[in-house]
Amino acid sequence: MSSDYDVVVLGSGPGGYIAAIRAAQLGLKAAVVEKEEVGGVCLNWGCIPSKALLRNAEVLNLFRDPAKWGVSFDNMTYDMGAAIDRSRRVVDRVVKGVQSLFKKHNIDLYRGTGRLASQGVVAIDSLGKKLKAANIILATGTRARSLPGLKVDGETVVTSRNALESRETPATIVIVGGGAVGVEFAYFYRSYGSEVTIVEMLPRLLPGEDEEVSQHLERALKRQGIQIMTGSTVEKLARSKGRAKVTISPGAEVIECDRVLLGVGVQPNTEELGLEGLGVEMENGFIKIDDRMAANVPGVYAIGDVTGKMPLAHVASAQGVLAAEVIAEREPAPLDYSQMPRAIYCQPQVASMGLTEQAAREKGHEVKIGRFPFAANGKAVALGLPDGFVKLVADARYGEILGAHLIGHDVTDLLAEISTARMLEGTALEIGRSVHAHPSLSEAIMEAGLGVFDESLNI
Repeated sequence: MSSDYDVVVLGSGPGGYIAAIRAAQLGLKAAVVEKEEVGGVCLNWGCIPSKALLRNAEVLNLFRDPAKWGVSFDNMTYDMGAAIDRSRRVVDRVVKGVQSLFKKHNIDLYRGTGRLASQGVVAIDSLGKKLKAANIILATGTRARSLPGLKVDGETVVTSRNALESRETPATIVIVGGGAVGVEFAYFYRSYGSEVTIVEMLPRLLPGEDEEVSQHLERALKRQGIQIMTGSTVEKLARSKGRAKVTISPGAEVIECDRVLLGVGVQPNTEELGLEGLGVEMENGFIKIDDRMAANVPGVYAIGDVTGKMPLAHVASAQGVLAAEVIAEREPAPLDYSQMPRAIYCQPQVASMGLTEQAAREKGHEVKIGRFPFAANGKAVALGLPDGFVKLVADARYGEILGAHLIGHDVTDLLAEISTARMLEGTALEIGRSVHAHPSLSEAIMEAGLGVFDESLNI
């Protein structure tokens, strides 16, 4: 039994489902093949449930110092299990929303594992179906990577997916990896009372971010009681009676803990897709694509984490839109990965885009820096959340925005202004001269824009 489609998408994560919707909007007949849950890892076991849990952590932290807010109470209790339950309700609501969008756009959903049986044909063996497709978009994503000697068992050594299901608060936890996953879970577990240690191989947390931001976050997490061991690796791990002894180098320090969480990267889901049979070109295990999201085989496209470009949900969505528009014979502009926004949701949050100060100088730019601390922002002070700053990296001659780096409460919601300014070729001065509502956190961006030219008004 076969069906004919203009586009068949393998995978329904934020790249896959967006690609299918955009294809349908453009008048193409689209189908999605999903082996697990609609929405993929991001909606079910990543972005959405983790942000729901982080919101629980924020609320809990408000009660740590109730007198500050003129509130008093006795015998406060909190339950991580209830937080997990709420996160699953959030997931259910968002997933149902995606399913309703499929119905609205007449997108057929097949639940099973798809593979490329031949050029233009997707086989779903469990359903006994073959889908004929003029174009196939591979959006199968990635999964957490293990490390030698740290085999995941789902109980003592876990991935972020395991952690999002666990209802018990570990008394002690070692988090391997100081990237986005590591610092977000460190903040969450510490909020619920766990003794947390982050082990990061490189010299600082968030090694891809601006150095000033990394240093500020490290100080903030230490104030929260999180132990941070940079320039360190896990030498070995011994398990006994549901606990672990982790030996950390250099120094061979041993930490006993209830749980070890791995946050050290991902590996692509490309096995058993039939790629080798069609001769789809790979690069380090990821599907190699051009600026049009096209693989080397005609009619085959790839988007999202499986391309190895940037493992971010919004990047996958942007790639999905571009792939659908290419298939519909539009002429979309290529994506500029260097200007993709990056967001990390511990508190204080970290948001960034473009070049760090160091990278800008290494590329030969003469730069000027505009900084503005939230301690001088009226709204941040009124909220009792004055930690952090905005830093703009600008071209010294023309004021072109080369990079933006923010750390502070909910700064991920402020980044869009800078992204829009970049797209419209705006300068730091134009941001600085734009009137911003007072009082608002966004005024810190205005002040940083003025600061590039030594014209900040409130500092």
